[in-house]
Formats: sequence, structure tokens, C-alpha cells
Amino acid sequence: MKIKKPTVIKKPWGREIWIVEEKEYAGKILEINKGHRTSLHYHKNKKESMYVLKGKLKVIMKDNSTRMVNIGESITINPGEAHSLEAVEDLMIIEVSTPELYDVIRIKDDYGRVK
Repeated sequence: MKIKKPTVIKKPWGREIWIVEEKEYAGKILEINKGHRTSLHYHKNKKESMYVLKGKLKVIMKDNSTRMVNIGESITINPGEAHSLEAVEDLMIIEVSTPELYDVIRIKDDYGRVK
């Protein structure tokens, strides 16, 4: 058994709290400020499921279609599915995923982080 403090990573849209990063799985909390969004991005290998604890999440796909996810609902995003997460209200999400936390390919970004 191991007890440790989570890693907090500041982002231009809010912050991530990395709860666990293991060989088999990962878990984190995303806090996105109202009106902000993550980059439009995809993952080659990472599969992630997100559960909304607070606020309202708008998931924007590459073709500009959207899905609204409310408190108490979850969504799963498969590898290769380009997406952006937007906070309609101040947002808190629990994300559980496969362990590839650095597997991010940005397509479009409001904060100039596309390489």
C-alpha cells in the first residue's frame, strides 16, 4: 500500500489533479473554468472515460458535432476520436483512463500549444 499526494498541473483552461498513474490505469480530476476549453486533440492509444461531478460539459468532436454531458453522466472517448472539452459552467470531471497520459496530439488550440 502506498499513500501519496496527487500532482497538480496548471493549464490555461484550469487544472488537472493527477490522482494515480499506474502501469495498468490512470485517474485524474479535471477542473475547467467556465467558458474555457481544452485543445481539439486525439490520442493514438489512450481510452478515457469521464464522469461529470460539477457543472456542464460540452464535448466538441472534430466534425463540430457536440454532446452535452450533465452532472452524474459519463462519456467514453476511444483512441483516434478527436475531441475538445468545453465548460458551459465551472466544471469538475473525474477521468479514468488507460495509462498513456502523455499521448496527446493537438489539432487546434486557443492557447497556441499546437506544434
